[in-house]
Amino acid sequence: MPDPSPRYEITSTPVLRDPVLVVALEGWVDAGLGAATAIAALLAAGGNEAVVTFDGDHFLDQRARRPVVHIVDGVTTELSWPRTQIRHGADQRGADMLFLVGPEPDFHWRQFVDDVVGLALGYHVRMVVGLGAFPAPAPHTRPVKLAATAPATSAELVHRIGVVQGELEVPAGVLAALELGFGAAGVDVVSLWARVPHYVAAMPFPDASAALLDGLASVAGLSLDASTLRSAADSSRRQVDELIAGNPEHLAMVRKLEESIDASEGNALGMEEVPSGDEIAAELEKFLREEG
Repeated sequence: MPDPSPRYEITSTPVLRDPVLVVALEGWVDAGLGAATAIAALLAAGGNEAVVTFDGDHFLDQRARRPVVHIVDGVTTELSWPRTQIRHGADQRGADMLFLVGPEPDFHWRQFVDDVVGLALGYHVRMVVGLGAFPAPAPHTRPVKLAATAPATSAELVHRIGVVQGELEVPAGVLAALELGFGAAGVDVVSLWARVPHYVAAMPFPDASAALLDGLASVAGLSLDASTLRSAADSSRRQVDELIAGNPEHLAMVRKLEESIDASEGNALGMEEVPSGDEIAAELEKFLREEG
């Protein structure tokens, strides 16, 4: 059982058996809402009990993530504060899962990483899996492929999922700091990244969420159901088909992407010629700017 801290409150004490910790924090790269939709499906399917609530006054910028005020006939009744939490659920076989969800911290990242790693060690977490999605040169007409990142201590997990070749320097989210923190603590950790077609990155893309759930189930040995997401993905794919059908330039772009991905089989990006680190970094930065 982890020790309490003034930076977080332990709100329940479930009996856990070698849980997997899934990390999907709001506020970082999540093209097509891939991670947000995947974690929502997990929370809805496997229970949803708060275990730890982090101190928002310490970790969050309340002006950037304003609380929601509830007003009845002009009377202010309450504020709903943004909260970063660890929640407890389970997979279809009852295996314990923990979910680190809510806003990504604005402040004190080193303290946050230390707190999360300490809590995870106290709960005897056997593996940590982060979820994310980024815009990529891929067509919506082909299955979503995953890429992975991890510290050197978990490099074997990266090669099981797929690797973005070459060197990259991109702005980091707190997930990268958590990877290094868990690696230093000797806990297996890997982040799964769904490659979302860049031309649909600003709209919901359930195919990415389904791919993330399948990847999570595979890498962590969990039993998860992505059928609802796949049904939503079929509808979303038809919608994109309709949007593209009337534009010859868009159709030509999709055909070119299909040809490239069909001709390549050996890399995580699924492209015959892997984009350079600078090109991928530029695409990510463009996406972040557009997201505000």
